[in-house]
Amino acid sequence: MKRTTERSPSHNNGISPPERDLVRQEAVERIRRYRVTASRGLWAMALFLAISTAALWDFSFLPPMSDPVRAFLGKPPSATMISGVLMLYTFSAIILILARMMGGAEQYSGFAHVGYLTAFYLFYHFARALNENYWAVFVAGITILGLESYHIWNFCSEAIRKDQEIIDTIDRNRRE
Repeated sequence: MKRTTERSPSHNNGISPPERDLVRQEAVERIRRYRVTASRGLWAMALFLAISTAALWDFSFLPPMSDPVRAFLGKPPSATMISGVLMLYTFSAIILILARMMGGAEQYSGFAHVGYLTAFYLFYHFARALNENYWAVFVAGITILGLESYHIWNFCSEAIRKDQEIIDTIDRNRRE
């Protein structure tokens, strides 16, 4: 979602009324899109909480895995190996999110994080170590998704503020 019109409020003084109306309409549409985008973090967090609830119950609603399927999948990795990869993933995700925040990037990957965190729940489940490691995945997920949600909310809030300034300037010039 790239900004289609980059105009500062000071440039609106010399444009024609039809063009000014078009700029205002584009700014209103961008604000609407940014408001929708800002809520993505909450949706990703809600999905993660739903999956975490299922994991807390050790995915008891799923049918038990048959011995042939378990044999096909092979021996699961050890809980120590999964924990090491979870730590690596958590620190990498946090660093990438912080880098995007510092760079002012609009990129958002909350739902991808939900998928990765779900995979960790499943790896622990198949390794029969979910009960001992549930909270590690949960805390990592809340941290990553909270930071990602804050990033996208902050980015969208700033973009909305800029577009609102454009609208306010156009409206002020229209009244003059």
